Amino acid sequence: MKVLETHFVKVIETPIRLQEYAVGIFKTTSTKSSLKKAIKKGVVKVNGKTATTALHINEGDTIELFQLEEKAQKKHFNFTLEVLFEDDYLAIIYKPAGILVSGNSFATIDNALMQNLQKSTSPNTTRPRPVHRLDYPTSGLLLIGKTTESIIVLNQLFEKKEIQKTYHAICIGKMERNGEINFPIDDKKASTSFEVIQSIESPRFAFLNLVKLQPKTGRKHQLRKHLFSIGNPILGDKEYFLENKVLKGKGLFLHASTLTFTHPFSDKKITITKELPKKFKKIFP
Repeated sequence: MKVLETHFVKVIETPIRLQEYAVGIFKTTSTKSSLKKAIKKGVVKVNGKTATTALHINEGDTIELFQLEEKAQKKHFNFTLEVLFEDDYLAIIYKPAGILVSGNSFATIDNALMQNLQKSTSPNTTRPRPVHRLDYPTSGLLLIGKTTESIIVLNQLFEKKEIQKTYHAICIGKMERNGEINFPIDDKKASTSFEVIQSIESPRFAFLNLVKLQPKTGRKHQLRKHLFSIGNPILGDKEYFLENKVLKGKGLFLHASTLTFTHPFSDKKITITKELPKKFKKIFP
């Protein structure tokens, strides 16, 4: 392993736990969560020994952060991705519906990135990684970090809610023209604003609505759960649905259409939009 950063503990009155003391001392693990992950991966050493979260730090200690060596993949997932934006720091790609972003499966977006993106010329280049998730049945824009620093900074932008995501969905049933859904998910605050762009009558579903969605929080399955909670589930959703109102064989009608944020390294405003899939246009031409 290669040393990324070193910190020398100068003056400290009483011993303090590593996971409390070390927050913010390294640029590449500036948050508490990222530091905790680094310690669990065994890439933090104190006085030359692998550290634990329970270890206490004393005056005169040396804390080192190491770069975890990437295991060479024997096989690459040969899958062509549409790249809508790319520079030395980050990329935005289109994730089709029906593929995992990451995980234990071989056929993931994560495993296809190396073949689709150019290697960064930055000194802290690393294997490109997705910095957020989209559900398996959801299509749309996915933000990718290409350097160690950009992955950390982009995660921080998400935590600070400085990256705006816009989705489009087709929902079932009669809806208000616009509104905000504030319904806790897993006992945590969750908020989504919605706007109905167009509605049509449907013999089977009474009404179908093309809806613009902007999540203000990022809970798991938030949009799907929120729309189901107001009685307007997303068309094709097999997990959150009304009885006898499940459309089978067409997939989930949920699409991550726009990403808007300030580029953390160039300070330029980035707005990337991906048009709605063909199955949306068949219902709303």
